[in-house]
Amino acid sequence: MSKKLPTVSGRNAVQTFVKLGFKVRLGKGDHVVLQKDHRVFTVPLHKTLKKGTLRKIIKIAGLTVEEFNDAL
Repeated sequence: MSKKLPTVSGRNAVQTFVKLGFKVRLGKGDHVVLQKDHRVFTVPLHKTLKKGTLRKIIKIAGLTVEEFNDAL
């Protein structure tokens, strides 16, 4: 498996996190708040997420890059 981050939009990232069991808590403006257990984080709905932003969101979600890539 590769640790390389894919280029994804904010909407694709949200769909992937929902597939992994996260619930959409709130969507206001150009951000969506996701939650699972005690992990709460925000995903911006940009056309393309920056690599650092996506990596940080994945880390806050308690996932590895490989787990995220597999769920895409």
